[in-house]
Amino acid sequence: MTSNIRWADDQNNPAGGDAYWPIEPDSRYGGRWGTIQTTWSGTGKETIDLGWSITATVNAGGNPATANFGTSGDVRVRELAPRCDDILKSSAPGCVLPYFKPTYTVDTNLYPAAGAYYWLMQEKMPDHAGSVRWDSLLHYLGPDTKVTNPSTGKPWTSDNSRNKMCGNWTAHPSDAAVGSMDCDEYAMASTHESGGFPGGVNQVTNGDQCAQLFTDKMGDGSANFGLLADTRKAVDGPDGTERCDRAAIASTQNQQAFKSFPAPSWRMLDDDGFFVSNPGFEHCANANTTCAWRKVG
Repeated sequence: MTSNIRWADDQNNPAGGDAYWPIEPDSRYGGRWGTIQTTWSGTGKETIDLGWSITATVNAGGNPATANFGTSGDVRVRELAPRCDDILKSSAPGCVLPYFKPTYTVDTNLYPAAGAYYWLMQEKMPDHAGSVRWDSLLHYLGPDTKVTNPSTGKPWTSDNSRNKMCGNWTAHPSDAAVGSMDCDEYAMASTHESGGFPGGVNQVTNGDQCAQLFTDKMGDGSANFGLLADTRKAVDGPDGTERCDRAAIASTQNQQAFKSFPAPSWRMLDDDGFFVSNPGFEHCANANTTCAWRKVG
């Protein structure tokens, strides 16, 4: 709720209904301050526009002139428009500036295979989803989504997207040193860019239509591991046009690399944008040559 504007002079005396200065040759003109109070009811979700624009007109001697003193920013993106909500039941009601797009940084020291996979997909996928370099956002699948599961009528969840992407998946055989493997999909099931998200830009019928990769030892006699093409579905491997990917990644890395994603503390709601940074691989020139992991910090 927004109040009517209150105009006052430099001594906080009411200055009438507007910021008008009369002609007073024997006195200095005082300042005029306009105050508007905006309050939030504390229920649901509301965007509060705190932007401003100022123009002034001088009307002296019958020859008016107008000056434009600018605005708080581009009204199309509403930089000064906090969004408040009480939808996130895990935390108290609060507000954020949704124009700001946060970046989640994967700990590529602990989870190099997952980080390599995310970085490679950001480079290879046509929309480069999540890449800071390509200025391409991922969009969070939030608790307030209006997309429903036609089978249940309930809101679509990340589990629904994951089941669509990985429900028919079996791991490619790998060296025993890799350990147990999980199906790791990109873009993540918790985003609108997931191949499993209904009506999304990368929607596919099932995960077989995605690029297929797996983790294995490099086979060069070293102890190094790498991401290799799984050619069981496409004999020539991915061609770079796939809208999604699923890869066999070590279970611990798949389950932990994105576990700390702070969606509640960032007050993320449905369709909020964010980036994913993979610092151990961002020194790599491109995705067309072999590039080694680099320890960070």
